[in-house]
Amino acid sequence: MNITIVGTGYVGLVTGTCFAETGVNVVCVDVNKKKIEDLKQGISPIYEPGLDELIIKNLRSGRLKFSTNLAECIDDSEVIFSAVGTPPDEDGSADLQYVLDVARTIGRNMKKYVCIVTKSTVPVGTARKVREAVEDELSKRGEKIEFDVCSNPEFLKEGNAVRDFLFPDRVVIGVENSRAEEVMSKLYRPFTLNNHSVIFMDVPSAEMTKYAANAMLAVRISFMNEIANLCDKVGADVSNVRKGIGSDNRIGNKFLYSGIGYGGSCFPKDVKALYHTGLDYGCPMKIVRAAEDVNDEQKLIIYHKLKAKLGSLEGKTICLWGLSFKPETDDMREAPSLYIISALAKEKGCKIRAYDPIAMSETKRRLPDMNVQYCNDLYEATEGADAILLLTEWKEFRLPDWDRIKTAIKGNLILDGRNIYEAKLLREMGFEYEGIGTR
Repeated sequence: MNITIVGTGYVGLVTGTCFAETGVNVVCVDVNKKKIEDLKQGISPIYEPGLDELIIKNLRSGRLKFSTNLAECIDDSEVIFSAVGTPPDEDGSADLQYVLDVARTIGRNMKKYVCIVTKSTVPVGTARKVREAVEDELSKRGEKIEFDVCSNPEFLKEGNAVRDFLFPDRVVIGVENSRAEEVMSKLYRPFTLNNHSVIFMDVPSAEMTKYAANAMLAVRISFMNEIANLCDKVGADVSNVRKGIGSDNRIGNKFLYSGIGYGGSCFPKDVKALYHTGLDYGCPMKIVRAAEDVNDEQKLIIYHKLKAKLGSLEGKTICLWGLSFKPETDDMREAPSLYIISALAKEKGCKIRAYDPIAMSETKRRLPDMNVQYCNDLYEATEGADAILLLTEWKEFRLPDWDRIKTAIKGNLILDGRNIYEAKLLREMGFEYEGIGTR
């Protein structure tokens, strides 16, 4: 089976590479010539565990190819996935410019039936706009060529995307008719053979499913962060509360961990887009808006704790452990660390020392004017520090040599933004420890 993936960002590259791994012939297309030339050499533009090896393996097998010319790929493709970016517009709504550009290019160049699939996260009604864009281009050509438009939203977790794609909880596919369902069933047959759930539904429901899933998870995170903040006030421990409510099988124990807020490419963007979709249809999404407001405040909760503990930060040195929005990725989009660094940089005379295993280069790119000393390892970052702020729970931060750290730091304050440390142990060692909603 021959398919084309348009867009070699996070979603497109993982999708194309993993389909090639199942035996499909894949061409990944992008307008960025440098990126495509690098990919032809097996050089990935993103950090994702296991992805580099699969790219090289499938390049060598000939099942995975890269191109900058979508028009040349259309005739040979049974399915074309649109996985281009849908950045938030100024008002937070999803910008469909690139999605519709892909649709128009297909309409201008297609000569036979093709199944067009939106893989990007898009608002309800996008498939209809894609169909209209293709039909408009066909009309200009005086052609009547049949095609279908499907929705196949992704549910990939950064840091675990390859496994999520190859061993999915579920595959959601929105189709218009039995013909499209037959095409998509053929493509996903390797997954149904392994008893992975493939759920077919109408297209608007598939588009809504993606937004609803991410909004639900965002709401859970913000809810637990509010509970944690209240625990701080009343003397309760959110870790115990989490166990107590998570043992209720109506609630479950996933996404009940408090911390310093969510970030990344999906939750912030999708929550905003869903809220604006609600406004467009006269249905204000009040809970969704509240989740976003709580998250915006939570990103600076550890900064406010630091100020409460140390008062003026003039002359103080602050150590930051972790910069990416979550472990196992270099993604810095909407990472809480960006907001914390910006706040610390405004404090007169405050020095910032930081370490992240992967994301320091990306942080420098995003904050080129910030006076941050990037360190070679977690221990170097603690030298002369008045406080250590744990921002990202990378594995190497979980069991550090606290005796070594005690001799390196100037102060004794540990602020744990992810609640991974044992408070009793650190306090017995002479550290002043505080988590988010823990005792």
